[in-house]
Amino acid sequence: MDIANLRKDYTKASLDVADVEPDPLRQFGHWLQQSIDAEVPEPTAMTLATVDASGQPSARIVLLKGFDASGLTLYTNYLSRKGRELAANPKAALLFHWVELERQVRIEGRIEQVPQAESDAYYVQRPLGSRIGAWASPQSEVIADRALLEQRYAEAAAQLGDQPKRPPHWGGYRLIPEAFEFWQGRSSRLHDRVRYVRALEAGGGWYLERLAP
Repeated sequence: MDIANLRKDYTKASLDVADVEPDPLRQFGHWLQQSIDAEVPEPTAMTLATVDASGQPSARIVLLKGFDASGLTLYTNYLSRKGRELAANPKAALLFHWVELERQVRIEGRIEQVPQAESDAYYVQRPLGSRIGAWASPQSEVIADRALLEQRYAEAAAQLGDQPKRPPHWGGYRLIPEAFEFWQGRSSRLHDRVRYVRALEAGGGWYLERLAP
C-alpha cells in the first residue's frame, strides 16, 4: 500500500487575526455552528488527549456536551483510563477536526470535575440504555468477552428499572481553556493558524497571534 503520495490541496477558506472574534469561545461557537449547518458527521466529536503519572500520553474520541464561559464539558466514567489519568495529571488537550470544512481547533487547559448537580442534570437527559450502560460497563477494564458485558447490562437493567440514578463513578469534566488554536487548511500546505493565549495577569483577556504553518 502506497500512501506517501496521497494528497489533497485545501482551498475552501482563509483565516487571519483580523477575521476572528476577540473571545475564542465565541469564535469556537461560530465554527461549531458552521460545522453543524454544513451537516458535518459528528460535529461535536473531539480527540481528548491525556497524560498519566509516568508521562505516557493517550488519546481517544469523545463528544463535547456543552461549552460556555467556564469551559468545555464532557462526560465519562471517572474510573476509566482517561479518568485515572486526569486524576493524576489534571491537564488535557482537545482537538476538533472538521475535515469537510478543512478546519481544526486545538484547545489546551486544566481539567476539573463538574459539580455533582450538573452531572445529575445531564445524566437524566440521556437515553435509558445509555444510563444503564454507565452502570454496566467497567470502562477500560479487561473483560472476557461481549457476552459478559451483555450479561452485566441485563442484570443492571433488571435491578435499576427505568429511573436509574447516576452512578457515583460517572460524571462530567470541564476543560478550562488556557490556549486555543484555529487552523484553516490552505493551498500548498501554507495553512492559516491563529492562536489565542490567555493573559497571565489576573482578569486578563486573550492575546492573539498568527503561527507559521
